Amino acid sequence: MASSKLQALWNHPAGPKTIHFWAPTFKWGISIANVADFAKPPEKISYPQQIAVTATGIIWSRYSTVITPKNWNLFSVNVAMAVTGLYQLSRKIQHDYSSSGEEAATVKE
Repeated sequence: MASSKLQALWNHPAGPKTIHFWAPTFKWGISIANVADFAKPPEKISYPQQIAVTATGIIWSRYSTVITPKNWNLFSVNVAMAVTGLYQLSRKIQHDYSSSGEEAATVKE
């Protein structure tokens, strides 16, 4: 039973014998790097980079649902990219707005 499932995966049109498998698999490195950057201070987060990560994730998530063969590895990595990008953007925006409010209060005193 397990060998037949492995054989089905191996022979799938988006399986390990194709680029349709390996490209999204290596793309997970971007999402993992973005998760590792959660420890980075918010002032070092780049708006253009995170907007690009988020936009790429959203656009390619949609694309991965309409192509043939269905590539759920591609879909999942792009959802992860969009989510981690949105989280990083929210951290940066929150930091920038809270910092500017604190600086304005300090200047008035």
